[in-house]
Amino acid sequence: MEAVKRWRSDWRYPTTLLCIYGFFSTVKPMEPFLILYMTGPDKNLTTEEVNNQILPVWTYSYLAVLVPVFLLTDWLRYKPVVVFQCVMLFVTTALLLWTRSVPAMQAMQFSYSLVTACDVAYFAYIYSVVEQKRYLKATSFCRSVQLLGYTVGSVLGQLLVSFHLMSNDNIVVLTLVLTSVALLVSCLLPMPRQSMFFHRVQNTKSNAEGTTDASTSMKSLEEIKEEKSNTSIESVEDNTRAKEEVGPKVEDLKESEGSQSCGKILLQLWRDFKQCYSSRQLLYWSVWWAMATCGYNLTTNYVQVLWDHVQPSQNFSIYNGGVEAVSSLLSASAAYGVGFTEVRWEKWGELTLGGFSGLGAAALFLMTFIGNIWVCYVGYIIFKCMYMLLITIAMYQIAADLTMERYALVFGMNNFGSLALQTILTAVVVDSGGLGLAIIPQFTIYASYFSLIAVVFSLRGLFTVWRATENQTETTPPNESEPPDSIEHRL
Repeated sequence: MEAVKRWRSDWRYPTTLLCIYGFFSTVKPMEPFLILYMTGPDKNLTTEEVNNQILPVWTYSYLAVLVPVFLLTDWLRYKPVVVFQCVMLFVTTALLLWTRSVPAMQAMQFSYSLVTACDVAYFAYIYSVVEQKRYLKATSFCRSVQLLGYTVGSVLGQLLVSFHLMSNDNIVVLTLVLTSVALLVSCLLPMPRQSMFFHRVQNTKSNAEGTTDASTSMKSLEEIKEEKSNTSIESVEDNTRAKEEVGPKVEDLKESEGSQSCGKILLQLWRDFKQCYSSRQLLYWSVWWAMATCGYNLTTNYVQVLWDHVQPSQNFSIYNGGVEAVSSLLSASAAYGVGFTEVRWEKWGELTLGGFSGLGAAALFLMTFIGNIWVCYVGYIIFKCMYMLLITIAMYQIAADLTMERYALVFGMNNFGSLALQTILTAVVVDSGGLGLAIIPQFTIYASYFSLIAVVFSLRGLFTVWRATENQTETTPPNESEPPDSIEHRL
């Protein structure tokens, strides 16, 4: 019994459970063949209905629920949101299996938007139950297992579809079973005692004491005497009022304290937001993050429609699952290799963002205009690897100068910005209420969008390199290694 208690109190226990949950919740054999499933005889939907009416619902819903879910995640202390995420994943898979109409598929996309919005709880949970020195190791475990689960799902789906080992409906049933395992594991997760914003009793207390001490040390002797006299007068008045009326109820006091603490938290978040984005370097990296993630999401959401247009899945053998598995593994290798490079990213980072974004744009143009399925597959792998490589660099550069609370705030705001851009492009380009473009014009716009990102950040990167070189030759001593354009102060 003591060994079991020690194991449950150790950081490896919640990390192991979260890894098991991450694996079973990401094994989705049908996901690489979703368009094939929806436009085939199983659902009998048209490509136009899927492209212009069903898929855009996810973008709109995701934007609407992202901020409320972000706040509720911290307020509820993560575990309930992790469980809720798995429940909604089960609902999403069930709707995909047992419904056929366009409105039902739109409801399925809405439930899936809740699943993706709850992703913030997955990694935030581990930071609340693991000590800070274990953050990097626990995060790497969870990310690796998620990637492994997605790769296993893609390979499994490819095998099942290519060799006709299961019908499409039975593959979705298998996904339901795997999701049920993840739901059971999520219920076993220990409940965190604190969170980053709403449940920080010790940190809040220490901060309050520190603030009080600092403010007191700034006061003069006359001010202190004045405060004491005012305090004595107020205490006499309070005693007089206490004799005349009954004091407030305990419940009212608790309610006012709760609302006040919530207000203080929101005010502190706003102050942190202004201070974080006052750094120009962080702002530039965040702008690229928002713009590139928007384009990446649009590309991955609709790439199966492009593949089906280039080579109809009903007439030929397709290898979507294998392509997704290869792209995931190569992307992970590229992201992993960044950790072993010794580059002054504060000097060369923006130029790197522009250059590799240009390679991603070129891959998208090839996918759009060549009209060969293998070119499409290779172009998608290159595009995904470029994005994963750059987003890893951006995440590292931003996180290096942030505390954990501001880490969550900045990352959440960057994702919200990318989703806002994605919503605008979806409403104008994809939605049947807007232009409702076909898939080839859509991907032409996506490729042009990444070309714009490449041009802007390449020019900005060239200017940064030129300015850094000029400053180093004119003002920096030869033995000084501090980069001239580094962030002025730690956030």
